[in-house]
Formats: sequence, C-alpha cells, structure tokens
Amino acid sequence: MTMTQSLWDLSQSLQQMPIIFVGGKGGVGKTTTAAALAVRFAANKERTLLISTDPAHSLGDVFGTTFAHQKTFVTEYLDVIELDPDFIIDEHFAKVERTISGYANPDMLPKIREHLQLSKSAPGAQEAAMLEAICRQLIEAVEAGYEHVIFDTAPTGHTLRLLVLPEMMEAWTDGLLTQQRRQAKLKSAADHLTPKATSHSNPNSQSNLNRTREAQLSNPFAKDNPSDRWSQAVEVLSRRKNLFKQSGALLHDTAKTAVVLVMTADTLPIAETYRAVQQLKAANLTPKAIIINQLIQANQSDPFWQQRATRQHKLLLDIQHKFTDYSQYKLYLQQSDIIGIEALRRLSDP
Repeated sequence: MTMTQSLWDLSQSLQQMPIIFVGGKGGVGKTTTAAALAVRFAANKERTLLISTDPAHSLGDVFGTTFAHQKTFVTEYLDVIELDPDFIIDEHFAKVERTISGYANPDMLPKIREHLQLSKSAPGAQEAAMLEAICRQLIEAVEAGYEHVIFDTAPTGHTLRLLVLPEMMEAWTDGLLTQQRRQAKLKSAADHLTPKATSHSNPNSQSNLNRTREAQLSNPFAKDNPSDRWSQAVEVLSRRKNLFKQSGALLHDTAKTAVVLVMTADTLPIAETYRAVQQLKAANLTPKAIIINQLIQANQSDPFWQQRATRQHKLLLDIQHKFTDYSQYKLYLQQSDIIGIEALRRLSDP
C-alpha cells in the first residue's frame, strides 16, 4: 500500500464518514491527529464535534485552552467535549440509585447507597459508565446533525467494548424481563389465595384489617404496586439496551464509521497496532487508515539522527509488509509543538 505524507489526503478519504475513532498507543500523537482532522473538517465548513475520553485532558492542551464536560464552542463549525470520568461515574451511579430506590425497601436504602459508593471503585465501573456516556454522545450527535463526530479514544479498548455491549445488555435485560413475567405470574397466583373481605363487611373493621395484615405477611408480593415499580426499573434498562443497540449498529456500519490507528515507527507501537488490527478484524470492524507519525527525513547531518533515520526506514518496510491491506499515511516530526487552531490547520494543509 502506497504511503502519502499529508493529513489532507486522509481528510479527503474520510469526507463521507460521519463517525471517526482515532486511537493508538499513548504518546504516538492520536490526540493531535484527531484534533487536526476536526479542524480541517471545520475549515471546510463541515459541522464537526470532537469528543475526548482521555482522563488526562490532553485535548485541551493541544488547543491551548481548557475544555469542560459540557460542549464547548471553538469555531462556527467545531464543538469540543472533554468527557470527565469522575462526573460520568457519579451521574451513572446516581441513576442506578434512583432506579433501585423505585422498588427497594426504604429501610435498605442506606445500605444500598453505601454499596453503590463502594462500587464506584470496582474494576470496570468507570469503564462501563464511560462507555454508556460515549454511546449517548454518539447518538445525540448524530441526531443533532453533525457531519462528523470524531472520538479521541483507543479503539482496542472502548470501541471493542462498544461492539460487545449491545449483546450483553440485551441478554441481561431479557433475563430481567423473564424474571418480571415470572414474578407477575406468582403474584397473580398468590392473589387468588389471599382471603378477601365480603361485600357486606366493613373493610375497615379490626377483623378485616387483621386478615389483610396476615395476607400481606403470607404473600410477599402484596406490596404497594410492586409490579409498577419493577416495570419502571425494567423500562430504564430497556432504554439502555436500545441505546447500546443503536450505537452498535452505527459502529458496525462501515459506510458510517471509520477507525484510524496512529503509531510511530518503533517496535512496541508496531506490535500493539498489529494486535489492535487483529482484534478489530475479529469484531468485524476493519481499520480505515494507519498513520505513521513522528518520522524524520532520510538524510541527516548528525550521526545520531542519521542512525535513527536509517532504523526508521527499515521499520517502515516492516510496517508496509504487516499492514499491506490498509491505507498508510506518513507524518513527519515537527520542529515545534502543535498547539492551537492555526498550527493544527497547517498540519492538515494540502
């Protein structure tokens, strides 16, 4: 596969792609690449949303400013969101608490809150909350009419999880629905066994009140509208299931979603990128392009840099062999840091 030397060519190949995931090993320049693509699309007057899931908030550093968890207006055609993992996990568990509170015994709520607080630090809790936030942002951005939604995130992590979660959530919710139907049947059977007051008796009489209390003790389903509260909980989960299914459908659509992997011509990034490609292929999500960043010119006057250039040339041959089925783009090491909109625009100039 022939290599080109400009992000311009990449932006042209992604012109019709509404959803773009940019990922790669830490320190290879994926955030700069995602930002440069977003700035290029915005310069072409294409409405673009750039979303970072990096808790280190490096996207703000690239633009030379500070972004918040909310959408920030950067230019007429570019908005940026830097997702805050702490805010997301607090919001996620607050929703979980509200759902559980709808059908849990009030006496158990203090213990439930204590358990949820501890669960925030459980392995995978932050990832699950972040993935749901990514799905929500994706669906909302598409519905808002953005021409491009670019995620600065690692496809080997978040994207692969996004592909698996729809099936997981569907199975989980279907299990809860089955349990709800079983509970409804048991409640109906228990109601037929519950003594009822006769039409001529006083429903507020002491004897009838005693019978009612006995019936409630013998029938654990005879609470205040438990089926209604349980149905509300299942409805919340069903909405989440639909959210993941919608996101999964978009991610599987190769006409709408592109994955761009960024790497450097070094042994470890090459190996990690190769593994990422294999994992993505297994998930039926083929990378659209591979960027080889931080290259240096072939001829150098300094012996150290000449040795580096020679080594990079050999590794480039290995890269061409390993990733022959994918479009490859070369980016050369810049003399200064890429900070600010103008520097990002120059990086993606033709």
